Amino acid sequence: MLNSNIELLAPAGDFDCLKAAIQNGANSVYLGSNMFNARASATNFNKDELKEAITYAKLRNVKVNFTLNTLIRDEEFKDAIEIAKFVYSLGCDAILVQDLGLAKCLIKLFPDMDIHASTQMSIHNLQGALELEKLGFKRAVLARELTIRDIENICMNTNIEIETFIHGALCISYSLV
Repeated sequence: MLNSNIELLAPAGDFDCLKAAIQNGANSVYLGSNMFNARASATNFNKDELKEAITYAKLRNVKVNFTLNTLIRDEEFKDAIEIAKFVYSLGCDAILVQDLGLAKCLIKLFPDMDIHASTQMSIHNLQGALELEKLGFKRAVLARELTIRDIENICMNTNIEIETFIHGALCISYSLV
């Protein structure tokens, strides 16, 4: 079912970017820590900065999406869950994930927190979006290769929220199209 709610979601790699996004009308921001973040080589937030950033956004009624959007190794799983618990305790609105095992665990641990499927999950058809919906995901960030017609088909035939990129090349992935 097509939902016409549009959200301006902006990246916030540091506190200055966070302020700029919010002051320029972002309804939501996404940010990450120095662990388990696809933008690991970029500037990110440590735990103290995360607390300050989430508080700043929440005081201004801006949603915060936290990125845990890398594949998680078995030995990293406990640390990924701990950082998720930390941002949950701070009032984070959603966690963006790539790793399906981590996502399923987060959906079970935090049933009242939105879990979003990262573009790195390569959701490129209706069947993928429907499967995420069945698993309990709130949103799918669709693969970038989709046409407007493909996106419309997914939007019209699923109840999961859909996010698409409109600009930028910071998230790099590949596909065989």
